[in-house]
Amino acid sequence: MTLGDILTPETIVPDLKATTRWEVIDELIDCLVQAGRIEAKHREAITAVVRKREHSMSTGIGFGIGIPHASTDLIHDVVGAFGRSLKGVDFDALDNQPVTLVMLFLVPQGQFQKHLHTLADIAKLMHRKEFRQALETAPDAPSMFRTIKDNSEAK
Repeated sequence: MTLGDILTPETIVPDLKATTRWEVIDELIDCLVQAGRIEAKHREAITAVVRKREHSMSTGIGFGIGIPHASTDLIHDVVGAFGRSLKGVDFDALDNQPVTLVMLFLVPQGQFQKHLHTLADIAKLMHRKEFRQALETAPDAPSMFRTIKDNSEAK
């Protein structure tokens, strides 16, 4: 499963309104609810599990990238939402730089290998400078999705 398989144009927010990492997480989870990828009744429980994971250690990995993620038994497939902050958000990142690109994903509980592989694939793709630049300059969600789809490689 690639990043292009996890996302759709509807799960991409090209201009996050959030100004904190917690608001970013809320905004991306709201996006997943609106896109029908998670049930509205599970919103608070899913937010809590992502926040718990983020409190244990920031998922700001440097280079302007944040990858908040968690496992939950409230979903059956890997789901994710991607957001771009035009101003940058303090994510308590490893390099202390603001985060502009955020990929939030959720993996069904008990699928540890899938969780690790998904995280590794996203991190590997996001570390490519040309890819990040293409996402930062894309005009809208469909363009961002095309960039992601074109750069996601099936294993």
